[in-house]
Amino acid sequence: MEKYIEDLHWRYATKKFNPEKELKEEDLNKLLEAVRLSASSYGLQPYKILVIKDPELREKLKSAAFGQPQITDSSYLLVFCYITKIDQDYLDEFIKNNAETRNKSVEDFDGMKEMIQNSVLTFSQNNKEVWASRQAYIAIGNLLSAAANMKIDACPMEGFNPSEFDKILDLETKNLKSVALTTLGYRSEDDQLQDAKKVRKSSKELFTHL
Repeated sequence: MEKYIEDLHWRYATKKFNPEKELKEEDLNKLLEAVRLSASSYGLQPYKILVIKDPELREKLKSAAFGQPQITDSSYLLVFCYITKIDQDYLDEFIKNNAETRNKSVEDFDGMKEMIQNSVLTFSQNNKEVWASRQAYIAIGNLLSAAANMKIDACPMEGFNPSEFDKILDLETKNLKSVALTTLGYRSEDDQLQDAKKVRKSSKELFTHL
């Protein structure tokens, strides 16, 4: 745990990446596995992550992210999208996956199925999208911690135009909406932020023990 805390002190939202230092694909895959294993309400994972390497596509997306250099200078751009169509078909596929993974019948999950039908599936469309986007943020948090553990730099980003990203990536036809970004790679040696002391609220101010 001591090393984990040190890793969290080490990480920061890297603004300037070294485009010459590439993140290895095997390390990327480890980070993606950490994202895949993130906690999720009911395990439904109502999101999808686009892993973008193509420089031309990232150049287009950069214009929809206010020209921020992380979009093109990092090794990879991850676009976190939430799924807009959470319906009975989605639930049925989820239950099927549970049954196959745990070598049980779909009927064994009737209780879980009914619980989700009486909760998530009753949400309004707006509330479903709010809920799904929040789930995506849990995965982002897990990604940042995993990256810090591997001494890989990351920058979570909300500074972009989601509607423009959605158009460029043709997300509407895929029942997706972009909600947040994370760039991955290695910090530039002349990024001054890497030496800045981390500023957070004190434990006394942040936590209330009852």
